[in-house]
Amino acid sequence: MELLLYLVSCALLCVGAANANPHVRVVDEKNGVTYGGLIKRNGIEVFLGIPYGEDTGGENRFKPPKRRIPVRGSTINATSYGPSCPQELGEWAPPISLGNITDISEDCLNLNVARPRGTRATDRLPVMVYIHGGSFIAGDNHDPSILPDGMILESVRNGLPIVHVALNYRLGVFGFAQSAALKSEGSENAGLRDQRLGIEWVRDNIEQFGGDPERITIFGQSSGGLAVGMQIMAYGASKPVPFQQGICQSQALEPGITGNFTIDAMQAVVDYVDCDAKDLHSKETVACLRDLDMQTLLNASLATYSSDIAHNIGDIWLPVVDGDFLPTAPSTLIRQGRFANVTTMIGWCQNDVTFFTDPTIETPEDTRKFISSYVPDLTSSNVDKLLSLYPVSDFVAEATSTLSSEFFRAARIFRDILMTCQPIWYGQHIAKAGNDAYLYDWNQTILEPIIDQATGRTGWGPVHTSEFAYIFGNLSHYNISGQPFHPTRADYSLAERGSRSWSTFAVTGRPSLRGHDTFQGFNQAFPAGGHDMYVFVAGGPSEGLSVIDGPHSKGPLPSQKLRERCAFINSPEVIDQLRY
Repeated sequence: MELLLYLVSCALLCVGAANANPHVRVVDEKNGVTYGGLIKRNGIEVFLGIPYGEDTGGENRFKPPKRRIPVRGSTINATSYGPSCPQELGEWAPPISLGNITDISEDCLNLNVARPRGTRATDRLPVMVYIHGGSFIAGDNHDPSILPDGMILESVRNGLPIVHVALNYRLGVFGFAQSAALKSEGSENAGLRDQRLGIEWVRDNIEQFGGDPERITIFGQSSGGLAVGMQIMAYGASKPVPFQQGICQSQALEPGITGNFTIDAMQAVVDYVDCDAKDLHSKETVACLRDLDMQTLLNASLATYSSDIAHNIGDIWLPVVDGDFLPTAPSTLIRQGRFANVTTMIGWCQNDVTFFTDPTIETPEDTRKFISSYVPDLTSSNVDKLLSLYPVSDFVAEATSTLSSEFFRAARIFRDILMTCQPIWYGQHIAKAGNDAYLYDWNQTILEPIIDQATGRTGWGPVHTSEFAYIFGNLSHYNISGQPFHPTRADYSLAERGSRSWSTFAVTGRPSLRGHDTFQGFNQAFPAGGHDMYVFVAGGPSEGLSVIDGPHSKGPLPSQKLRERCAFINSPEVIDQLRY
């Protein structure tokens, strides 16, 4: 019956979506501007491609973004998506991304606002601002996998409606270029500065769209989750933050931020275009790069991206300690409590990085080589210690005919370093500072058969982005011709609970609410003064809150041995060698 009601609901919504898209207007009396949007896609109202920053090309390349100030009396046509920021055209990392990049420009600092139909300026609904992922080299604010329609509709059905905003920001060399000359002019971390400007635009303008500027939750996944982590610690908390809550999905920190990945990538680009006649760090080199046309610089970054620099499993354009946006190493800021006091939810997927782990791994030597390549500054003795904490016997049950137990061993070590232990450490400090913090382990997916078909291998589990289909209410977006699509009653039910939990968090500061169809019992991860740590397992046969170890630990948590393994990964010596 539940599935039947869901399908009937979808059918009714599709009829509404088939109607002509009537226009909807927002009049910003404060600034004398009118925004013209659309009532479309299941009856929600959307305002697309709103520019929040000036063109970042030419002399503005690499520089901090400048706010776009519309002319009084003008009308902004917000009825189509704006261009994506410079990146490779085409699809990126299917099937975990469904987008197809077709239009790029350095004039790309735009955002989309989506709200329930009939929202008025006086409604002051809580706002969720999404920062997309893509390894800081790809992605945009309108990939089909992250469209907010389902999330908004579920928030309305839940009686706790929200407004949703999605940002574009500069990527790759355009957003994360690094050099002494750029640092001296305050032009490093341009992509993070774009995000900050976009969030400030929301704070200053969202009330006109029916949002509450004092109830803003920023959330992001993968590099978007890392971006949320960076925004929380921005400026060492010396400036007020333009948001009140944050959700970090499958990342909050990353190894290598204080390492050489990005400066090596920068050197490779500069060499490729022959701009370092003087010195990588000179003003002349920066001027040379600014003189290049967009496509030439983009081609150089793409051509050098696949070089030996990319041994960091692809993430080479990273935030940098610039003495301003990031005044010192992230680990130092966390230890010193120099981050914003915000309520935070942090989580990972049960098999988060299997999709990014070398599937040919079969021997202990393969695992050691893979991990050593990923964290090259970890000493040999510490690699030995790390490997000893993950005996292959713990992963025999996960092995398949196409993926070995050693593969799952390597993937779990990779996951814990990047997606689990560092975020737990961050969350512990956020809670220690007196803030509410929640942890989750996402344990259900509709992606596995799709990846099985695409790779010819089986057993991937709930991989990176597995939560998207549920929290955004976009199960149907994966129903693509020629692709397996077999959602169950449990998947449709999880889509309701998962989506409503995310929007409920934005409204109430808690992902769980009695009397509502949210995750139940999703309580804080670090009870005041307690030794225990709690993680909510989302989806799967063991859904619910569980302590991470001990006799009352349940589901997938006991076998993860998070206390012992994360204690080593988060030790001061290893943190120093992980370079963040």
